[in-house]
Amino acid sequence: MKTTICSLLIIGSLLQLMVPVNTQDNLVYLLERLRDLLNQQERTLALFLFPSYSGYRPSTVPKAPSCTSVKAMGRLASCPTGMIATGCSCGFACGSWNIQNENICHCLCPITDWTAARCCLLS
Repeated sequence: MKTTICSLLIIGSLLQLMVPVNTQDNLVYLLERLRDLLNQQERTLALFLFPSYSGYRPSTVPKAPSCTSVKAMGRLASCPTGMIATGCSCGFACGSWNIQNENICHCLCPITDWTAARCCLLS
């Protein structure tokens, strides 16, 4: 896609050199056309990657979710009420964990001195 953008900009610049009449209007037209082409490529890419894509859908997730970390001793760490666990971390270099009931981090290693949960409010 970067190659396409660069090519369009080069072609646009060359056209500007070839037609010196109404330079400002030509530049505005070329920029608008470039914007339209990029929007069309974005929609085409979205349809290719996601065949059920039907256009813009506003996200139900806030732009900046409110998140916090909770650390607990042992193998379990629970998120505050209303928050969900989005990730976990375990002591003693344990990299094996799961999330239970969407809000509890559970470290699966037999020896774990602490567990941390990354908790986010998504609604």
